[in-house]
Amino acid sequence: MTWEPQGEGLQQIIAILKESQSPDTATQMAVQMKLEEFNRYPDFNNYLIYVLTKLKTEDEPTRSLSGLILKNNIRMHGTTLQPEIVEYIKHECLQAVGDSSPLIRATVGILITTIASNGGLHNWPQLLPSLCEMLDNQDYNVCEGAFSALQKICEDSAEILDSAALNRPLNIMIPKFLEYFKHSSPKIRSHAIACINQFIINRSQALMLNIDSFIENLFHLSSDEDHEVRKNVCHGLVMLLKVRMDRLMPHMSQIIEYMLLRTQDTDEGVALEASEFWLSLAEQSICKDVLAPYLAQLAPVLVRGMRYSEVDIILLKGNVEEDDMVPDREEDIRPRFHKSRAHTIRSTQEGGAGATGDDDDDEFEDGMDDDSSLSEWNLRKCSAAALDVLANVFREDCLPIVLPILKETLFHQEWVIKESGVLALGAIAEGCMQGMIQHLPELIPYLISCLSDKKALVRSITCWTLSRYANWVVNQPHDQYLKPLMEELLKRILDSNKRVQEAACSAFATLEEEACTELVPYLEYILKTLVFAFSKYQHKNLLILYDAVGSLADSVGHHLNKPQYIDILMLPIIDKWNLLKDDDKDLFPLLECLSSIATALQSGFLPYCDPVYRRCISLIEQTINQEMLCKQNQTYDHPDKERMIVALDLLSGLAEGLDRHIETLVANSNIMHLLYQCMQDVLPEVRQSSFALLGDLTKACFPHVHPFMADFFPILGQNLNPDFISVCNNATWAIGEICMKLGEETKQYIRLVLSDLFIIINRPNTPKTLLENTAITIGRLGYVCPVEVAPYLPEFVRQWCTSLRHIRDNDEKDSAFRGMCHMITVNPAGVVADFIFFCDAIASWVNPPEDLHQMIQKILHGFKTQVGEENWCRFVEQFPPTLAERLTTMYNI
Repeated sequence: MTWEPQGEGLQQIIAILKESQSPDTATQMAVQMKLEEFNRYPDFNNYLIYVLTKLKTEDEPTRSLSGLILKNNIRMHGTTLQPEIVEYIKHECLQAVGDSSPLIRATVGILITTIASNGGLHNWPQLLPSLCEMLDNQDYNVCEGAFSALQKICEDSAEILDSAALNRPLNIMIPKFLEYFKHSSPKIRSHAIACINQFIINRSQALMLNIDSFIENLFHLSSDEDHEVRKNVCHGLVMLLKVRMDRLMPHMSQIIEYMLLRTQDTDEGVALEASEFWLSLAEQSICKDVLAPYLAQLAPVLVRGMRYSEVDIILLKGNVEEDDMVPDREEDIRPRFHKSRAHTIRSTQEGGAGATGDDDDDEFEDGMDDDSSLSEWNLRKCSAAALDVLANVFREDCLPIVLPILKETLFHQEWVIKESGVLALGAIAEGCMQGMIQHLPELIPYLISCLSDKKALVRSITCWTLSRYANWVVNQPHDQYLKPLMEELLKRILDSNKRVQEAACSAFATLEEEACTELVPYLEYILKTLVFAFSKYQHKNLLILYDAVGSLADSVGHHLNKPQYIDILMLPIIDKWNLLKDDDKDLFPLLECLSSIATALQSGFLPYCDPVYRRCISLIEQTINQEMLCKQNQTYDHPDKERMIVALDLLSGLAEGLDRHIETLVANSNIMHLLYQCMQDVLPEVRQSSFALLGDLTKACFPHVHPFMADFFPILGQNLNPDFISVCNNATWAIGEICMKLGEETKQYIRLVLSDLFIIINRPNTPKTLLENTAITIGRLGYVCPVEVAPYLPEFVRQWCTSLRHIRDNDEKDSAFRGMCHMITVNPAGVVADFIFFCDAIASWVNPPEDLHQMIQKILHGFKTQVGEENWCRFVEQFPPTLAERLTTMYNI
């Protein structure tokens, strides 16, 4: 182990370490080059560990930096370092665990866990015994350094520590850690809890054996004077709630009382950790019973936690009211994600298309997301989220407690308190909607007046809260609420504060989705506002504005196709389009927006379609070519597939909007060859969008798709894998569209897809949209090839009928039911066992077309004649009364 540095080498390395602390970019670049050069010398790493652990004459930041560079080297080249160098580094680390400097101890701990994770704990057998032994050292620095290192190892290697591979070291470590819960140093107590907390979630065996002792010791530390200790106690209890509820139940009332106190802790870190408890508790079935007695104490605490702190206000520039002329910093613009096209069917139960139900949690998060500088989780967000989930648990029962708090806060003179009241009102919207309805006629006008509050932070949160009640607003007389709300929101879209602009755009997008065609009378006013915003907005909000314009087009559809609207809207959009280069990320949201506009405008988009179509084709070509280069030569960067996905989706929008008018564009391009390649891409999102486009092109200009059937069908068959739901869904839908155009010719391809479709329709837990699409496609295949599909009726008819009973009358339902009638005519015996399900499905039609009505009637009467009057009556007796009645009136049977 004897290695001594050369004086000259040491000087060079210290010089580089000093230089690397310079803020100058050019110096940084030079340092990087120099470090890479040093890495060619095997003992460079020996110098680094020497500076960290032995060179006490140097200042601590320089020594720590030396250790961090060494950590990166081990991460990058750990496996190729000579064994004797690694052994020397390990030896020196263990010697330096108890360094007198906290910074050096921490750096050594990071280094130890990096070596352990990288080379495997089994290759350093003396590490854990050595560190555990050091815990007993009377020297505080040694004990703390060893615990600090152990905590990092527990965080990084929890699973391996609990495995048989290392001979279960936790059996010794966990009882050992428990001994230190009563140590005189708060730092040591804190490490001890943090180490054990790592093993709760995976229910580590060694911890489960000591669970009662652990809980007892946690309780013992519950009123510790050190905030780190309290924070770790709270964290432990939150995890135990998820994993060992049974052990906490006997103490639940004391735990709730304790957490109530901690949620009000003067240390925000402790309060945040304690607030997580309410989120976890809400997921448990016992929540309502155990929490009901404490709700009156908890609710005001949560609302108080929603207030902005003074630090938040400074960070959010909450006192800067006007900043709309200040350009955005690029790092403040968060990455956005494109949502690929999914083909859905409108059902009778819901207003909108089936599968686009978003996750409310995200909307909740985004809506109250104050700013990127505060976008990490904090007490305000956690408190609001807790109130939201508890409102969902207690529903209207919490209103007698929450309403007085709202009255007190909403109308408060201090803006910070008023703002927290508006946030709380938004947080309870989902859970307490039924009980809030009677108060909304008073509250909505008040909130609309808050949109012109002099504080920007009040205006922005009010936008969000109003969007949470948009559904109610849209269903009231327009002049009363919708019209004033829309006028005020549109003013806020042009606010002089960027945060308010952002909140107003998001709220307006929600309002558009709820109101749909109700907005048509106000279109001109809305468009003029949005277009004015195009000229006013800085970079970040422009991207949100594209979404608002796209949502508007989705909501009002073909009503947008009027010359005066097109003139207002298209000029600024095409201006932006011409400014953006192909590799500019801002092109994506603009393409998405155009896709919605093209679908809405239909033939109105014709004057703009040529350059848009050509650019989409070019984006797809560029991506495919870049990927080919990448396969041939590893040094090329992988292409960003998102632009290809967005381009495919915009082409779908054009095909859907322009319909047969797209024919000339398709004829003069290589789109089919590109599509063939995209359909085989490794990325599921690319395939998903490819099949959506294939279906839309099939509907719009099938003669161009027809020649490729022999190539496309096997690929469609390979993608009927329900593990990739959206890909499978769009492939299934495309097959249904193709067979309707292909007719009898489908025979030669049917065996490529039929058995997979039967598997999907019979699979448990298949999502509703995929079931509906599968049923429709099987029906359509039966329509064009009844002789081929009918023999399999008993395998799918029951599932088929239950999948389609909720779908509204439309062309897809029409063709599917015609197919079913054809198949029953070919194989009537195949449906006998499940005939009641067929009766139920046909009763779901509101008004079937005349000829389909006759087909169904013929089948019903045929069945009745076959079984005889007496059996038929017995059969009908099994029906629910409403079904029997409906069949009699609809099909007079």
